[in-house]
Amino acid sequence: MSDNAKPSPALTFDDAVQIWLCHWTGEFQNRIAARLDVNPGRVNEVLKERKFIGSREAALQKRSA
Repeated sequence: MSDNAKPSPALTFDDAVQIWLCHWTGEFQNRIAARLDVNPGRVNEVLKERKFIGSREAALQKRSA
């Protein structure tokens, strides 16, 4: 990592819920990642349910509310 590079912020559970909601509207993973300033792999981990287990269900509840 170069001297002036800073690490991406860590995703939160709320971010993961937003990832699901954006994904369901057809937004591309790389666009979601850019908006959250994270590596696209972090978005994919959420969508593959490797991280933030339960965020999909929370997003479904939020979407139907």
